[in-house]
Amino acid sequence: MAQKPNVNSAARKEMDKSEKQFDDFQEQVSALTLDRMNKAPLQEVEPQTKIAQRDIAKSKDVYLKPIRSIGSKEKFNEEYRDQWNHDKEYIHMVFENREVIGETIDCWTKPYAGVPAEEWMLPTNKPVWVPRYVAKQIAKCKYHRMRTEDRTTNAEGGMTYYGSMVVDQTIARLDAYPAQKETPMFMGASGF
Repeated sequence: MAQKPNVNSAARKEMDKSEKQFDDFQEQVSALTLDRMNKAPLQEVEPQTKIAQRDIAKSKDVYLKPIRSIGSKEKFNEEYRDQWNHDKEYIHMVFENREVIGETIDCWTKPYAGVPAEEWMLPTNKPVWVPRYVAKQIAKCKYHRMRTEDRTTNAEGGMTYYGSMVVDQTIARLDAYPAQKETPMFMGASGF
């Protein structure tokens, strides 16, 4: 750490005051745990593409497969076999890229140990059939927007602090939703 400069007592007090404020801000930021961040409300947005059920029924069924697969040296844990069989079932989904609208989503998946890692190129805004584990992974792509609250806090020693860190909201970066509302496999947001 750098040595403190030699200054008069008034400047020293100001430096100590600003150092204390910085330390308190660091504590606030570190206090934002993942549990606390996950309590922030999810931003509500309209789907980018409104596809009529009639158009979905007329459209050609597109089944996606991974473009690349890398084998796993790990042994598959047979306790998860039923869950793996459920997750690899194909479901009819529409994917959306909310950050770069219309751009194809490139992602890797490896849902269980002992299962190969796979690269997927997912077209956006059109109905496709993909394994459930791909849709689950895309639905989990979220980030937290943080901001400071404009309120004053009086601390010990007569100091006043302005602003405190809070999580404003959770924003879905990518999204996946069922192509058909009557699809029995869909059980709500991220519950495929």
